Amino acid sequence: MLGLIPVPDTVPELIFLPSEEARFIPSAKLIREYASLIFDMYTIKDKAVFYVTRNADISFEDEDIDLVDDFRSTMKKLLKKRSRLEIVRLETEQRLNGWLKETLKSKLKISQKQIFCSRSPIAMNFDVFISAVIDTKLKNKLYYKPFQPQSSSDISAHETMLGQSARKDLLLTYPYESMEPFLRMIREAASDSSVVSIKITIYRLSNRTKLVEYLCAAAENGKEVVVLIELRARFDEQNNIDWSERLEEAGCKLIYGIGDYKVHSKLCLITRKIHGDYQFITQVGTGNYNEKTTELYTDFSLITANQEIGKDAANFFKNMTISNLRGEYRHLLAAPFGMKKRLIELIQEETEKRENGRISMKINSITDVDIIHKLREASCAGVKIFLMVRGICCMLPGIPGETENIHIVSIVGRFLEHSRIFRFGIGREQKLYISSADLMTRNMERRVEIACPIYSEEIRNKINELFDAMFYDTEKSRIMQRDGIYSRKPGNLNKINIQELFIERAKVRAATAPKGSVRLKDRLRPLAEASALRFHRCFTMLKGGKSDNHHFAGPHGTQDFSEY
Repeated sequence: MLGLIPVPDTVPELIFLPSEEARFIPSAKLIREYASLIFDMYTIKDKAVFYVTRNADISFEDEDIDLVDDFRSTMKKLLKKRSRLEIVRLETEQRLNGWLKETLKSKLKISQKQIFCSRSPIAMNFDVFISAVIDTKLKNKLYYKPFQPQSSSDISAHETMLGQSARKDLLLTYPYESMEPFLRMIREAASDSSVVSIKITIYRLSNRTKLVEYLCAAAENGKEVVVLIELRARFDEQNNIDWSERLEEAGCKLIYGIGDYKVHSKLCLITRKIHGDYQFITQVGTGNYNEKTTELYTDFSLITANQEIGKDAANFFKNMTISNLRGEYRHLLAAPFGMKKRLIELIQEETEKRENGRISMKINSITDVDIIHKLREASCAGVKIFLMVRGICCMLPGIPGETENIHIVSIVGRFLEHSRIFRFGIGREQKLYISSADLMTRNMERRVEIACPIYSEEIRNKINELFDAMFYDTEKSRIMQRDGIYSRKPGNLNKINIQELFIERAKVRAATAPKGSVRLKDRLRPLAEASALRFHRCFTMLKGGKSDNHHFAGPHGTQDFSEY
């Protein structure tokens, strides 16, 4: 007989023991130890703590429901199925014996390769409880120093955001700068008499969000508020359903997605009527409007009064209301029809420049075969290509005659690198975009995404400086070799954690605003002369200049950024 004791979420994960020191035992282990008290009429032959992971994919294919008329109800029904979906993995903290293992395999319909034994705790959700009881010295050793996003030195707290954004383009860099200015702009728009409408796409929101509060206030104040909210954002479905109900109650007009295409774009449009003329303020982001993750993920948030971009944004929302995915835009790049084609054209433009071509991209993942082949062609033509890919990367750099001019680096640090940058060319002819999209087939062909050009020279310089500086990192960056293995940079380089430098920079800029900003290059000047030369070569190459001795044989004989 097999007996199971489910551990409910209401049971604390740790049981702390009476002691002057921090001593505890996981509650699951305690329950296992005293299982005989529950099954007191049986002889227990074996016992174990195990966890199961289920498939999280939910599909509409088998649902006989009109998705257009009852999309939210459909999602609620599908979410209930998630707890009963197929088990894909079983984890245990001890090896299972023959009978118990075979019984679990049979009951759960899993194979041997789906069973994993771990020496470390499987559920690691108890760090908050531990941090509350350990001493300060140990906490300082184990935890990052507390950091709160800083005020942007480019934004005045004494002037309205609507006024500042109408005067010049603004850029917020999360998590180093606070999301508060964007939220303040929405709050102002909710009560500003000149504002006619607010339109926004939403993919993920935090459990507690001021954004919804301000959008609801705008609707209640008579503004037209259109919210395109994606109810299929994985693991945030219920959260988005709850917020959609609140928005609808306040009078907001909701769009729940476009057929089989998830809306992953981050776009907000404020329309104002001033002296009889309609004026646009557009916000384009690389990350979600989630007030919690803006403190954990690196992202860009551009606020612009460029009327041409505003017209494109207005056209985008018009197309979304009629499910038109093939809209044409003069400035914005939109997936699933348009963005990939234009990116390939931009790569081709650099390919035609041969050795004078430059391509730099910062993305989460790259899997799209067409773009990979196009980058390979550019490399073969002599174009220098620098890719910063945090996650999945389906191409290999440094292969002679194939990708020898492609350099790939990944940074995994305190904050999740999440911003996407597409950069083509150098100098005044450079084309620079920020985007919500990765170079994955799903993003290019099966999602609604937006990429926005950067026209402001000031913001272009700011993004270029931040992007270039990331290649200086020697602590959290890893270089991909031609065999797909990631390696550290040589140990003789100065230790630089670029995210920590960005934190320091944000603090200095906030403390000395508005005139006391510190350029990142100035922070790096004290480097040793030899290392500084290597870093200078990196900057020179990225900006399109020629640098002697810029090739470096890494541990696997691959050219990489370790030299610079």
